[in-house]
Amino acid sequence: MNKELTKHYSSGHSACAGCAFPSIVRTVLGEATTPVVIANATGCLEVTSTLYPYSNWKTPYIHNAFENVAATISGVEKAYEVLRRKGKIKKKIKFVAFGGDGGTYDIGLQSLSGALERGHNFLYVLYDNEGYMNTGNQRSSATPYGAFTETTPVGKISFGKTEVRKNLMEIVKAHQIPYLAQANVAFQSDLKKKAQKALSIEGPTFLSVFSPCTNNWKFPTSQYVNIAKLATETNFWPLYEIEKGKYKINWATDEPKPIEKFLKTQGRFKHLFKNKNKEVIVEMQAIVNREWERLANLSE
Repeated sequence: MNKELTKHYSSGHSACAGCAFPSIVRTVLGEATTPVVIANATGCLEVTSTLYPYSNWKTPYIHNAFENVAATISGVEKAYEVLRRKGKIKKKIKFVAFGGDGGTYDIGLQSLSGALERGHNFLYVLYDNEGYMNTGNQRSSATPYGAFTETTPVGKISFGKTEVRKNLMEIVKAHQIPYLAQANVAFQSDLKKKAQKALSIEGPTFLSVFSPCTNNWKFPTSQYVNIAKLATETNFWPLYEIEKGKYKINWATDEPKPIEKFLKTQGRFKHLFKNKNKEVIVEMQAIVNREWERLANLSE
């Protein structure tokens, strides 16, 4: 493997074949122009990269609990600022936090909100796989409407998750941070540009990156890029950024593919193609259409 790609995060991790987050981590950190310090919430990324006594991290790294990665990186960043003022550290360092659904959408949201509100100089990267994958595929507030999980099972009285996924981008935007963006592992050039911008800006920045999970979404390991592409091509996962409060869509088509194209690729949605659940797909398409229209109206 190219040494530059493994400068911060090496090969040899134990992530599932077809997992997206190794590519996300390498792509984001590959745009760093200064030394970086990493904090990582408990989750798939952490457990597959820190199997004692080994580590895939080739840069200063801190593991912490599900709920406090943003607080951890805040404390480290503030200590660095104090040491820099005292002249004990001279080099410029960028601080980066990685978290999954639990560390970001749910039990880590209070920590993230506090760090954003205080204005710490760090980048938060969410690898969004739409569930609690490290602990067996339980639903999170990122899980889409209609999906099967172990805690939203499909049966006679249920079609899967009945709630619409949380709009985390709008929650983060409410903190009035200078830059946040939604990206996708399958659109590498777009992800690189957004990582470069996010790392170059002073103050808190945020990237939400689509990260398919082969194990719990139930698709062949070779298909994660194709499935990620379909997420954007159907407008299920739009690519956009918000800089100083201004929205900009980064990828669009006049003929988006129907949501069924995306749903059919994954076992977590196979129950929706039974006659009794057809209306769920109709509603999912309506949810996608409403969100796209909202973004289009907000964008320049």
